[in-house]
Amino acid sequence: MPNVPFRTLDDMPPLQGRRVLVRVDFNVPVDDQGRITDDTRIRGALDTLRELSNRGARVVVASHRGRPKEWGGASLDIAAERLEKLMNRSVAFVDDVVGLEAEAAVERLRDGDVLVLQNLRYEPGEKKADPAFAEKLARWADLYVNDAFGTAHRGDASVALLPALRPGYAGRLLARELTALQGLVDGARRPYWAVVGGSKVSDKVGLIGALLDRVDGLAVGGGMANTFLVAQGYDMGASKVETEAVATAAEILARAEKSNIPILLPQRVVAARGFAQDAPSREAAPGDLTADEMALDVSPAAVDVMLEAMTDAATVLWNGPMGVFEWERFQAGTMRMAEGLAALGAQVVVGGGDSVAAVTQAGIADRLAHVSTGGGAALELLEGKTLPGVRALINSPRG
Repeated sequence: MPNVPFRTLDDMPPLQGRRVLVRVDFNVPVDDQGRITDDTRIRGALDTLRELSNRGARVVVASHRGRPKEWGGASLDIAAERLEKLMNRSVAFVDDVVGLEAEAAVERLRDGDVLVLQNLRYEPGEKKADPAFAEKLARWADLYVNDAFGTAHRGDASVALLPALRPGYAGRLLARELTALQGLVDGARRPYWAVVGGSKVSDKVGLIGALLDRVDGLAVGGGMANTFLVAQGYDMGASKVETEAVATAAEILARAEKSNIPILLPQRVVAARGFAQDAPSREAAPGDLTADEMALDVSPAAVDVMLEAMTDAATVLWNGPMGVFEWERFQAGTMRMAEGLAALGAQVVVGGGDSVAAVTQAGIADRLAHVSTGGGAALELLEGKTLPGVRALINSPRG
């Protein structure tokens, strides 16, 4: 681990008999039957939780799930059950956060035990960053560990306030995330390329602006490519275009040209008649779409052109899919990008979002340098911002 401005598990004092509250991100997707469909976030916390337990800590796990307006509806009991299976040991769960039931459950803990609290967002003080709520939560901890990179950009009580009340440390997942992504900000190996997708230019204008100061080339896909193509003068038919962002896209293109940074846009798209997963579709060049057609994916052939330009890349950041990835019929461009990046031989970092699902589905995640678990947190970090959760750890008192 390179020098970092925060403390990690390596800096923790002896843990035998001490209570350690670990903020994790167990905001897992669940189907209509209440079953977890992807436990990646739970798996991401295993290294930290196992290490703390093995070192004799009494581990209290805290997380949010969903956006419940009141008590109930997004319980963390299913996450506790999955954690128990993954850890292959007993994991307790309490349907309480800072009340008497939670107090009793914490008191029952023995060295090495693991307890999962109920959904933090059942308590209004969490999102309100209420100091009184943070004080109550701090009662369950002698030490604090943040291993929830996906929420490190939030100012929630358990993220931004708790480290001021107890000595704070970065868990293994958080430390890996910060090291990998900060490396792209501070000086990635060149040539450095970025691939940015997703639906809206406005969602990522900050990221693109920051990248233009760092990268040697940029490839753009997804719905945002439509807005850039319109800015170049193409008629994109019925494609979803951010009309209010066309001027912004034009400014980005002009800035890149002035700086001699190539921006690659799709030369061919998959155009469909209607926004539906079974809509009739065909490949077309930008400007050749009919009035009732919309671009829903980048043609795999067009992705190959982008990949060819990145042949000599030493570093590649990928954030966002090439098309409507959730529909199988329009995911070929995204999958081609995933497979192509894995074959480049470059240090490839995937910066959260649907692109993570793509590399997982393509089965190539283990061939990449880093796959981030954070969406918004990754974007803000890559824009050069200091995340509230990280700032809190840096300023946390020493134990």
